[in-house]
Amino acid sequence: MDIIFIDQLRATALIGIYPREKAMPQTVEISLQIGTSTASAGASDDIRHTIDYAVVTERLRAELAARQFNLLERLAEYVATLLLEDFGATWVRVSIAKLGMMRGVQRVGVIIERGAAA
Repeated sequence: MDIIFIDQLRATALIGIYPREKAMPQTVEISLQIGTSTASAGASDDIRHTIDYAVVTERLRAELAARQFNLLERLAEYVATLLLEDFGATWVRVSIAKLGMMRGVQRVGVIIERGAAA
């Protein structure tokens, strides 16, 4: 399996359980490892034969702008499902962090791994 990665994508999202979090968008940082075969793209040199990280990035920003989540865990599941179902990934690792949410803590977050249904 090959891995396409996107590291430290910053996007704005309404995420959280506290009233101030529900009212004001905050920056989240997303890192992805996307398992897929890149053999066809490597042979053809054609973007249509792989997962286009620019399209993934654009889609994630649009989805986060249009939705609200209570928990990072739910957002991570949403992103994983999107990559597996809409982009055809066979495996994903999704890391999502809130930045500067707690005094003396740079980042808090969650990392999940999911595979496509057999």
